[in-house]
Amino acid sequence: MTKAQPLGAPVPDWTAPVWPARQTLDGRCAVLEPLSAERHAADLHLANSADASIWHYLPYGPFASLESFEDWMTGVTSHDDPVFFAVRDRQSGLCTGVLSYLRIQPQAGSIEIGHVNFSKALQRTPAATEAVTLLVGWAFEAGYRRVEWKCNTLNMASRRAAQRFGLSYEGIFRQHSVAKGRNRDTAWFAAIDAEWPALKAAYSRWLAPSNFDAAGRQIERLSDLTRPVLVAADPELS
Repeated sequence: MTKAQPLGAPVPDWTAPVWPARQTLDGRCAVLEPLSAERHAADLHLANSADASIWHYLPYGPFASLESFEDWMTGVTSHDDPVFFAVRDRQSGLCTGVLSYLRIQPQAGSIEIGHVNFSKALQRTPAATEAVTLLVGWAFEAGYRRVEWKCNTLNMASRRAAQRFGLSYEGIFRQHSVAKGRNRDTAWFAAIDAEWPALKAAYSRWLAPSNFDAAGRQIERLSDLTRPVLVAADPELS
């Protein structure tokens, strides 16, 4: 008798989630707005001009002029994938960063967060953290089974960010691509839908006003709150 081959666990009543709409996502500290060259290019170009190093690991940029930045923005927003958002900081009222959904695969229940480019003014703020959690949250609430994060293996800040948000380390794709004429090995991270309730609770607890003192300093670290969710930690961050 032929031995039965193992199969994956059944996924009963599976229905592919919807494609992410170009819609506004509201948070307490940040608002994500569908990226528009007309509405956002001037703010973002000014914010990004403070430090060109934010483009270091992206396959495009920096942009020397507002016009070239507008041209790039018009191009990337003309496609269905990626779906870009501008991050508006509620405190300043300015748009100071972008991020996107990409490699959107509703039939597989998989979606990636990437093209994250936060100006120095946005980095290390509650608005920056909330911007990412809004995308993670929308994806899982919409029915996606898997949210991915990929970055250049040399980009340790991005690797730390992925793990801070509770996305587990899944390995390295060697010679994954060529960016700006240089080899790129890519580190992979992901969270799955079964982990979402614990991640949601961790995000809410960190973002709560009670988690910040009178000077705006965090009391609990997000990485401490999400660590129990990790299936595997990045070995280069330990």
